[in-house]
Amino acid sequence: MASTIAIIGSGISGLVALKCSLEVGLQATCFEKSDCVGGLWNFMDHAENGRASIYRSVFTNACKEMMCYPDFPIPDEYPNFMHNAVFLEYLKLYAKHFDLLRHIKFRTAVVSVQKRPDFAKTGQWDVVTEQDGKQKSVIFDAVLICTGHHVYPNLPLQSFSGIEKFKGQYMHNRDYKFPEKYTGKNVLVVGLGNSGADIAVELGRTAKKVVLSTRSGSWIMSRVWDNGYPWDMVYLTRYQSFLNRILPRAVSDWRYESMMEKRFNHSHYGLVPVNKSLRKEPVFNDDLTASITCGTVTVKPNIREFRETSVVFDDGSMMKNVDVVIFATGYSYAYPFMDDSIVKNNKNKVSLYKGVFPPKLEKPTLAVIGLVQSLGGIPPTSDVQARWAVRVIKGTCKLPPKETMISELEEEEGEKKNWFGRSETLSTDYVVYMDELSSFIGCKPNLSRLCLTDPKLAFEVFFGPCSPYQFRLHGPGKWDGARKAILNQWKRTIDATQMRVVQAHQETSSLITLVKILFVPLLLLALFLAVF
Repeated sequence: MASTIAIIGSGISGLVALKCSLEVGLQATCFEKSDCVGGLWNFMDHAENGRASIYRSVFTNACKEMMCYPDFPIPDEYPNFMHNAVFLEYLKLYAKHFDLLRHIKFRTAVVSVQKRPDFAKTGQWDVVTEQDGKQKSVIFDAVLICTGHHVYPNLPLQSFSGIEKFKGQYMHNRDYKFPEKYTGKNVLVVGLGNSGADIAVELGRTAKKVVLSTRSGSWIMSRVWDNGYPWDMVYLTRYQSFLNRILPRAVSDWRYESMMEKRFNHSHYGLVPVNKSLRKEPVFNDDLTASITCGTVTVKPNIREFRETSVVFDDGSMMKNVDVVIFATGYSYAYPFMDDSIVKNNKNKVSLYKGVFPPKLEKPTLAVIGLVQSLGGIPPTSDVQARWAVRVIKGTCKLPPKETMISELEEEEGEKKNWFGRSETLSTDYVVYMDELSSFIGCKPNLSRLCLTDPKLAFEVFFGPCSPYQFRLHGPGKWDGARKAILNQWKRTIDATQMRVVQAHQETSSLITLVKILFVPLLLLALFLAVF
């Protein structure tokens, strides 16, 4: 049975992995390359090899009620969507509150993780670290990799004809930090993801000309959604997830497209996805359409070829006198400190059971935390992953046989391609995934029981946001403040924006009243259909 565990990285996932390891009695040591917790959210004004990198203006895409750890709400005075510096302060508060800092070795890089010669029997690992130029090797019973997926840039230059002729500057977006240095320049941004959209909009205010090139388009969502509430509190609910699972695919696709097109017609802005029904993560940007309307950003299709000072697009149009090209083309998954084949399959794709465990390892003593991507926040996802992983490592939870894991993994990957397309990311349905992992450790909310014992809470759990607190209501790791946090989540959200006090007015709705009256039979019907 494992007793010592090494945790690589002290970002969102590393901190919660450390906390969960300590909770189950493991002797945990976290190795952090920098001198501060935060990982991706620890902004630096220059990019460093082997470290995640963000630009100065990054904000969270999930609101604070959905972006917090399940047993540590974000302070009331914080805004609903946080600047990276604000969110970093929250991570520091979390580390301090749970006394994690004394278990973290800062300025210490992990340079090698290898199986011990007797791994098949012991499951142990040789972990080599480096601090101040000196290397040290220590044996650990288990390892949790928490390095995220924004470290190694994907720069597919071979896909762009004529790039070798281009005389201007080109770079990956991880090297972009501030807009000021691009003042008066003609900039081409390649890739319509969150980073590409953010950078294009920001440069549109200072650069001479900004063109945004997209190969396949994307849905654009605003952080502010129905009735001014954060998008994820409205959209990420058990009720919505239930409908997606029981409705015919054609109806579900229609609902999804209608929701995405509600704010504006994407085709009018040149943004509409090639395959409109795929549930790949949309782009969160509140200003892109305004920038297009005002002419500060122009959207173009994929690049046909580069020339010395210009770029030709697939529609035959051209951008002349290009000064800078910023490739917002995502990141590659790499673990240079260990054998890649441990977490990748024969097609060099990351292949992990439930997005956490390499299925072919002789002993389940290595796990990856925080790699799965969904529309939900990373802190609650990493929390439930870590709670499950440390219990498997301790031996209190069991994994299925290797053949079963591989079979389930292949089946799930096929389903994900059907819903999300051939994405490099491990996309998944947030509510389904969280319920599945929480059921492994006995902390999945029991809606049937709540209907009988706490109907008010049951209504909020089913129809309200699938907020992180739901997964600390019951079972191992139960947090006594979870119920109160769930019932007060809407008030905290409003309080964060309602800085000017106005005379309160009573908001009544006969529809809401009717739904509450019908809630119990509706929920029982939902549970019946889900089971049978």
